[in-house]
Amino acid sequence: MDLQLANRIILVTGGAKGIGEACTKTLAKEHAVACILGRNPTEASSLCEWASDQSLQVESYACELTAPESILDAVQQVLNKHGRIDGVVNNAGVNDGVGLRDSVEAFRSSLEKNLVPAFVLVQACLDSLIKTKGAIVNISSKCATTGQGGTSGYVAAKGGLNSLTREWALDLAKYGIRVNCVVPAEVMTPMYARWIESRPNPGETLQRIEKSIPLENRMTKAVEIAETVAFLLSPCSSHTTGQIMFVDGGYTHFDRAYQA
Repeated sequence: MDLQLANRIILVTGGAKGIGEACTKTLAKEHAVACILGRNPTEASSLCEWASDQSLQVESYACELTAPESILDAVQQVLNKHGRIDGVVNNAGVNDGVGLRDSVEAFRSSLEKNLVPAFVLVQACLDSLIKTKGAIVNISSKCATTGQGGTSGYVAAKGGLNSLTREWALDLAKYGIRVNCVVPAEVMTPMYARWIESRPNPGETLQRIEKSIPLENRMTKAVEIAETVAFLLSPCSSHTTGQIMFVDGGYTHFDRAYQA
């Protein structure tokens, strides 16, 4: 299927690693211009080189996502170069483990890292998205639905992102802008792999997690998230908006007593 994303200018926050990297590569392979927004241009440089080697388009814009003025500057750089923005992927985030025993300041900081940047970025891109009838995809987390324990800040932020998906879909429908959300659960990214390796018995931990995923008893692949994101950004999903889509092998919504 041709997703009709060729030459579309799409911003991906945290697009240099993990799920963000998969989104960047998938969009580039669909011949979009994938614009990475992140604080570490060095991480993005290898993706830019990868794309160049294949005559694809990946660009890097240095951006501190907790600083609104840095987001505004990065968006303006994209507009100065391309004249428009066709899509936004709010992917960046970190499960920082800020829980009920932590300070109010730490809780606020978690929201500043995991929720506020999405608002700032969409606001900065809004006039251009209105002109292009663009699309927005938010990346949430299963813990916004299931809870996790010990991570109030991150869960609140991701729950807020779910809610903003529906609010923005309603708010922006009059402009033809579609807004959807993709919810991963257990995805094998480098960060997740490091967490597994930090467990007392990594192999046993991984096996236990995989057994809890009903479809094929395996982790979700980052590219499976990315391909859903690309579809939701494309005209092929032209009448889909306000949806919170779980790409998790059934992990979130199957009864915990389920056995494959």
